[in-house]
Amino acid sequence: MSPVIINQSPVTMKRLSLLLVSAVLITAAYAGEGMWNLLLLDSLNYKDMQEKGLRLAPEDIYSINQASIKDAVVIFGGGCTGELISPDGLLITNHHCGYSRIQAHSTVENDYLTNGFWAGSREEELANPGLSVSFLVRIEDVTGKVLAGIPDSLPETERNRRAGAMMEELKSRAVEGTHYEAEIKSFYFGREYYMFVYEVFRDVRLVGAPPEAIGRFGGDTDNWIWPRHTGDFSLFRIYADKENKPADYSPENVPYRPKKHLTISTDGVKEGDFTMVIGYPGRTDEYLTSDALRMIGQKSLPAKIEMRTLRLQALEKEMARGPEARLKYAGRYVGISNSWKKWIGVTRGIESSDAIRRKKLLESSFDQWAHGNVADTAGYSSLMEQFSVSYTQFEPLYIANDLGYELLNSPEVFDLLNKTQIDFYAMLDSSDTFQKVARNQLKQSGVKFFRTESMVIDQQILPSMLRIYAENTDPRYHPGFFSTISNEYKGSYEDYINSAFSRSVFTDSTRYVKMLRKPVEVMRKLISTDPLVVIYRDFSRTLMFDVYVKADSLSRQINRLYRKYITGMMAMDKTRVLYPDANFTMRLAYGKVEGYEPSDAVNYGFYTTLKGIMEKENPEIADYQVPLKLKELFVQRDFGSYTVNNNVPVCFIASNHTSGGNSGSPVLNAEGNLIGINFDRNWEGTISDYAYDPGICRNISLDIRYVLFIIDKFADADWLLDELTILKKNL
Repeated sequence: MSPVIINQSPVTMKRLSLLLVSAVLITAAYAGEGMWNLLLLDSLNYKDMQEKGLRLAPEDIYSINQASIKDAVVIFGGGCTGELISPDGLLITNHHCGYSRIQAHSTVENDYLTNGFWAGSREEELANPGLSVSFLVRIEDVTGKVLAGIPDSLPETERNRRAGAMMEELKSRAVEGTHYEAEIKSFYFGREYYMFVYEVFRDVRLVGAPPEAIGRFGGDTDNWIWPRHTGDFSLFRIYADKENKPADYSPENVPYRPKKHLTISTDGVKEGDFTMVIGYPGRTDEYLTSDALRMIGQKSLPAKIEMRTLRLQALEKEMARGPEARLKYAGRYVGISNSWKKWIGVTRGIESSDAIRRKKLLESSFDQWAHGNVADTAGYSSLMEQFSVSYTQFEPLYIANDLGYELLNSPEVFDLLNKTQIDFYAMLDSSDTFQKVARNQLKQSGVKFFRTESMVIDQQILPSMLRIYAENTDPRYHPGFFSTISNEYKGSYEDYINSAFSRSVFTDSTRYVKMLRKPVEVMRKLISTDPLVVIYRDFSRTLMFDVYVKADSLSRQINRLYRKYITGMMAMDKTRVLYPDANFTMRLAYGKVEGYEPSDAVNYGFYTTLKGIMEKENPEIADYQVPLKLKELFVQRDFGSYTVNNNVPVCFIASNHTSGGNSGSPVLNAEGNLIGINFDRNWEGTISDYAYDPGICRNISLDIRYVLFIIDKFADADWLLDELTILKKNL
């Protein structure tokens, strides 16, 4: 750990203590901390990874000249990671990543969510229209090309415009004459730019998924919690044309032959083992200032948590009506609850880890370093003051924007009325034939919506969501109808919403269909004056013109400050390598298998077993119900070769730095063999999106031996095991 030197100037004891605290915070990344660009592993991380146990060459992980691990890892859908585990295109990801696809294939008669699904042959694998996977072909540093001729003194809007134009040109040039796709992402707040070229496959079929009682064991009760006993995996297969190229679904397509598939190790893990995770973490904000973290953790997130709590309670009430209702709302419930519970963990983590104070210490140290530089030509000495002024202006806009969009995206009826408005105005001045088609499409959208019976939930949640918004935002950003609630409805949000729902054409299927039969001018009046449209339109206009425009302008200014802050921190300690925030590009994290102590006298071990599932079993609680066959296997001790200490390992934890998007990522050992599937983080460690704490931040992974056990012993899907490359346990 190198000391920080400030221009050889005298240092008081108080100042020295601050610098020592800062050194702890900002020198070389903690063991386990960091999401690293694979292109730079050789120059930045390889030596440290070797010292921690890695036994691969950099080219084994990332190469464009030979098959490497990056060729076995894919973007699954739009927000998860998956990996190839066979030479015939078999892919594994999380059960929760494949959940919507499993749900889409499920009916009351064939409830694959409840009972699981296992294809008996490739002919039985199920197509998934719209699902794609993306392979990374190569990464290229294009910083010099993007920023050529763009001085940093340029206003941020113009800088972004010029950089954006150059990025479009570079992407087009990179994939010209190929079937590849390219994107360029900004790193370090626009300080660097990298291009990612992908090959995208569009025929992806469901092969297998355990029943929900395994794939989501523990459900929302255990979500983000350790110890964990969830068999969170599902299997898909990628198909290609006869030339092994991407193709739309066709019965003529054949299993894709990957450049690389992962070898599976059944050696398991022990405490202290080196591990690494390769995948697509979605977003982190590690370099936020204390003002930003306080704004998010103490103001915005608590209000959004309250909003989502109401939505979940309303859904629970409806789902309790029976199996059909549960199936109807299951996907929506899971989608809402996942972020809700994470946000609770983040707010608690900010408090328990003292993250805001730690950031303040870092900022104080940075400020003192900057003032210690006599010739501060970069302007670092005024940077923290500029942050403070900017966030004072930005905070009310950010909170209004964040809560406003949470509100607008919550009621299902808003989706229908928004689509109706868009399609209606698109059909104006169109031919009679086009209008007829458009009206029919709107009718079908209405039929689909009214079948969900979402109005019951929407009417329950909207009054309270409006109240929460009003109580937590500046009155300047309250839409006009708030005065109507105050003046005409005596402040009763419930009365206002009940009145709107009773009059709206979007809450009654008969009124909706009648509207679609009216002449265009009558339709225009009915839509434009509809009370729910008024709410949605006024809110949207307020957010767009009063909030977003101002917030966006300030956000650009703040982004510029962060770019300078990052540059300053690099100058402050030249020994430290700052990893970039996650932005859904391929990253590698590495750490070790280890337990943790979240609180006084609580010490968590690093793995769980099938015995723990049986200990948690409770037929009275849906989250803790255990399939009969799994219980029989446990009682009979029919574990096959997938054992440790005469039990089946289920999950383990390690100090790999992961985030949303890493769901489904491969967890690899020192030889690069697959030992687990990443699926979660511990609740105490969700703060890692903003501030990594090595004492408590852990990623939670499904042990690959439990996957094999379920496929083999529970599902009797031996034919799938035959195509895997499995290294047997070293005895």
